[in-house]
Amino acid sequence: MDNQTDKGSPKPHFSLETTEPMAFGYGFISGLLSAILGIAGFGAVLCFLFPQYLTFTQLRPLYSLDYLRALIHVTLVASFLLGSISAVLRSNKMLGLIGIGFTLAAALLGGSRVPVGGEGRIGTLLGLDFFVLNLLLYSAVFIPLERLFALRAQQPIFRRQWPVDLTYFFINSMLIEILTIFTLKPALILFNWARIEWLTTAVGSLPLLIQVPLILLAADFTQYWIHRTFHVVPFLWPFHAIHHSAKEMDWLAGSRLHLVDVIVTRGLTYVPIFTLGFSERAIMVYVFLVAAQATFIHSNVRWQFRPLRKLVATPAFHHWHHSAEREAVDKNFAVHTPIWDSLFGTYYLPNRWPIAYGLAEGRDVPARWVTQLAYPFRRRSRIH
Repeated sequence: MDNQTDKGSPKPHFSLETTEPMAFGYGFISGLLSAILGIAGFGAVLCFLFPQYLTFTQLRPLYSLDYLRALIHVTLVASFLLGSISAVLRSNKMLGLIGIGFTLAAALLGGSRVPVGGEGRIGTLLGLDFFVLNLLLYSAVFIPLERLFALRAQQPIFRRQWPVDLTYFFINSMLIEILTIFTLKPALILFNWARIEWLTTAVGSLPLLIQVPLILLAADFTQYWIHRTFHVVPFLWPFHAIHHSAKEMDWLAGSRLHLVDVIVTRGLTYVPIFTLGFSERAIMVYVFLVAAQATFIHSNVRWQFRPLRKLVATPAFHHWHHSAEREAVDKNFAVHTPIWDSLFGTYYLPNRWPIAYGLAEGRDVPARWVTQLAYPFRRRSRIH
């Protein structure tokens, strides 16, 4: 059965897949915004109720409750209004009702007047607030960019594999505290002996404008070799193959990273950062830049930045790293600068975009997050 009435007009229905127009004026944009804002508002209310369990310890001192309550109020009102507009304009009511549903759930829990629960001083291992902030920021930046400057305009926002990538985005954000412990703490504890006082003092006292490029080069050099090792060492490749199993590229696809891949890569990348003695401010700038660029180079945008292609990692550069074409296998490992790929013979950037993405042959990576988590522990031959 299709979703048509006897007169040929679409029947009201509920689906995340749609054949209706997605341009401005058809209710898709308002529905998408409603869903994002509704989920974010509901998550923020939960953070107020259970701050000791759901908020990132290092972010708590930065919050102003009055501003947050006002932001939650605006978010929930906007979600409800946009969801209502979408539900009126579209036969497919799913996005609008998702936004309205989460808004009503947040309102039932107290909305912007929700009391702050717990003491807020207890350490936590979850970061729902970090997820909410990431969801709002990345959605606000990358969804419009991918609609206005799309490389593959026919690729929908809700592509076939988006649920598993959203799961990675959610879990990796929620586990920010745990991942920080497993990635930063080992460098601080195990490599304290490698710090040379005069060197750390000299590096840490450099101007921020000098420290930031240096930290990017040092971290990217380390990450290049870690990344390359994951590709060529047979027992490590299955962990990284999860990341390469995405058949469509967009900002959310960059989140598809196995937890072992995340912990090993980030943990080892922090070693030179810590041992060289970069300042806390420089590290904070680096963390922001690496998150932004790692997301951007996966995005579905057509920009190539030709004058900078030899110096800065771009979407075109990294899309070829994900290409399923044989000549692109084990190429373009850098995240920040292709200099390392040029020096070590792995630079590959023809004057076109890849035809297809994913594993080059013999794909056998499962489709769900749970089975992907267990996938590297199964015995198999290396397939790339």
